[in-house]
Amino acid sequence: MALVSNLVLVGFVWKHTRDVALAATRREMVEQSDALLDIWREEGLRELAAAVDDRPPGDPSLVIAILDAVGRRRLGYAPPRVAVPITATPFRVAHLAAEGSWADHDTGYVLTPIGDRWLLVGRNLDVIEAEQHAIERALALAVTLSLALGIAAGLVLARYVGARLDRIARVIEAAGEGDLSRRVPTLAGRADAFDRLAARLNAMLGKVERLMGELRIVTDSLAHDLRSPLARLRTKTEQALMVTDSAQRDAALGGLLVETDLVMRMLTMVIEISRAESVSRTRFTPVEPAELVEEIADLYEPLVEDSGLRFLVAVEGRPPPVPLHRELVSQAVGNLIDNALKYGAAGGVVTLRLTVTPADIAIRVEDRGPGIAAADRVEAMRRFGRLDVARTKPGAGLGMALIEAVAHLHGGRVELANNAPGLIAGIVLPR
Repeated sequence: MALVSNLVLVGFVWKHTRDVALAATRREMVEQSDALLDIWREEGLRELAAAVDDRPPGDPSLVIAILDAVGRRRLGYAPPRVAVPITATPFRVAHLAAEGSWADHDTGYVLTPIGDRWLLVGRNLDVIEAEQHAIERALALAVTLSLALGIAAGLVLARYVGARLDRIARVIEAAGEGDLSRRVPTLAGRADAFDRLAARLNAMLGKVERLMGELRIVTDSLAHDLRSPLARLRTKTEQALMVTDSAQRDAALGGLLVETDLVMRMLTMVIEISRAESVSRTRFTPVEPAELVEEIADLYEPLVEDSGLRFLVAVEGRPPPVPLHRELVSQAVGNLIDNALKYGAAGGVVTLRLTVTPADIAIRVEDRGPGIAAADRVEAMRRFGRLDVARTKPGAGLGMALIEAVAHLHGGRVELANNAPGLIAGIVLPR
């Protein structure tokens, strides 16, 4: 491409130079011929012959001659007999003779009739041709250098691109072989296409590595935590089969249903978490946060009051609608309220609060229960993580994991803070 573009440029320069030189020669020859014709018309053939004979001796390329009807030279400087057609010619470039030095170069000439004779005025183009040859040689050298530089630049660029792509390919190959820990190195302070590709690939690999780690945790935790309820389920099934008394059988079947419900809740919660992590943002709709909080409050207020607690709602601002997955956010806030009812009922009051800042929207649930120590909050957020105080209550340890998955889906975070006494648990979403 570099060579073709330079050839086009060379061709343009060469043609433009030749056209300019020929145009200048044409103007000069037409003016010279007109001047001699004026002499012939005003003063006759004798004065014209004197003017032709008075050709400047220091200009060997200038051709001025008077020809007869068959093209033989009668006076002036020209070939003894011209080899061009004897006809009126405004301007033409040709060889004036077929042999001798006149055949070695072109001549731009004007041929005009003067009575029964012809006036030939022209200029040999050997000087112009020499200049053009010099330009052609210079341009040929420029093309050669351009081609060499183009090849060198292409090789350098190919090596650079190849090296950057090789680094990306090695990381992808390692990921294909199961090693998700490798990352594509990026250059500090650079933001070219390769760095942007590397950043996105690294982010994708980080997410895949995190999801694979969570999948292993979920698999291991399911295998571990389902072992006990399934074992109890089997034991109570055997007991129900062996009992002959109808009352004892009914009690055993009731316990069987409790254990079955626990397993079903665990599996349902795992499915909900997976769904929250795989939802597309195209399913988000504009939602008014204050309206959403009020709807959740209306739904849970009877449940909280039935538990013997006071339910307070504090809406501190009404921001414009933001894109949310309404169902998942409602479910996450509902889980926060359920946790407050389950573990903070001793405090006697539960508060649902909406807080608005220029950057975030926070929906928090506050209780006055025992709270969670700062050292235990990481364990509380872990999937299937259950604190000692919670092991006496039914549950699967997946409620906070679902809340965290919903927060991550919206680009937000989960916050746990001390309510002195009690716990403040909330989901913070970007506006």
